[in-house]
Amino acid sequence: MTTDTTAASPAVTFEDTQAGRVAVLTGDWVSTRAPDIEKQAAALGNESGSYVAIDLSRIGRLDTVGAWVLDRVRQESGQAQELPFENARDDHRLLLDKVSYRDIEEPAKARTSQIVDFLASVGEGVVDFGREMARGTSFLGEVVAGLARLVIRPWRFRIHAFVNQLEQIAFRSVPIITLISFLVGCIVAQQGIFQMQRFGAALFVVDLTGILVLRELGVLLSAIMIAGRSGSAFTAEIGSMKMREEIDALRVMGLDPVEVLIVPRVLALLIGLPMLTFLASMAALLGGGLVAWIYGGITPDIFMARLKAAIDFSTFMVGLVKAPFMALVIGVIASREGMAVGGSAESLGKQVTSSVVKAIFMVIVMDGMFAVFFAAINF
Repeated sequence: MTTDTTAASPAVTFEDTQAGRVAVLTGDWVSTRAPDIEKQAAALGNESGSYVAIDLSRIGRLDTVGAWVLDRVRQESGQAQELPFENARDDHRLLLDKVSYRDIEEPAKARTSQIVDFLASVGEGVVDFGREMARGTSFLGEVVAGLARLVIRPWRFRIHAFVNQLEQIAFRSVPIITLISFLVGCIVAQQGIFQMQRFGAALFVVDLTGILVLRELGVLLSAIMIAGRSGSAFTAEIGSMKMREEIDALRVMGLDPVEVLIVPRVLALLIGLPMLTFLASMAALLGGGLVAWIYGGITPDIFMARLKAAIDFSTFMVGLVKAPFMALVIGVIASREGMAVGGSAESLGKQVTSSVVKAIFMVIVMDGMFAVFFAAINF
């Protein structure tokens, strides 16, 4: 820092008065004399406790740096309240008041009981859930409106985007879904045989595997896998476009983001998930039949004959009927969470996680609702 030769060097002297020993400041306490100010401030600090006031009547100039250093000396001495500045000019007094240290008083916290806090937390959760359901319903309406507009004007439908999404959702998901379904079918058959053979009813594992796979496991495994695989991809893709303002650019160009981005994805899910459900059910039955043959001694012809007697077309259709509804829920939730992404990577990660959790939760809830409904109509 350069030194201002026109500024008088700051100095500190001590004088005895009737009120006691007083530190008298002279010279210019400005930023251009910062090294000298620090030296004099150190002298004031070393003598702290031996003087009762700081006299500013002989100071020439004082700026923010000088005022802050003087206030710091008082704070470090621990006598900020008992060590006043005396004989300061009005402008110097105003500057000292502006830079002075002030304690921030924290507002007193309201004292509440744990029961009240718990009930308040539950209430906030219920309100947030209601708001989220309202937003989801509103977004579902936008998607349905977009589908209706495409029905009226089919030439606006983006067939290339639809085919690409169908490939990503259905075709590329076949290996992992069939493998997992095959393994689950093996596990169900093995555990069923292990438990039922105690009662001499190992053959009933065919009924167990067939009904459970076709009505519940096939569609449930497929929907959960799609929610984790394709649902998270939907949210990440749309969220990244939202962060880069590409969705705003679509609106500026006169394009509807729902028609361009969301409708092809939802339609691909509506078509792809039933097909994956069928493949998952067949893979699970194959795994169950293989384990029944190896582990339980139930030959394939016996397995097929027993399976034909245990199930009918309605059993097969129950699983397929659920698939489009679950696909719609997954697509709407994933797209809605993607559109809710903010401008940060943290927001993107949060919404992707929320998308997967909400989609899987709603898939399981819908499966339970369908189970109750089909039981009520005896189907």
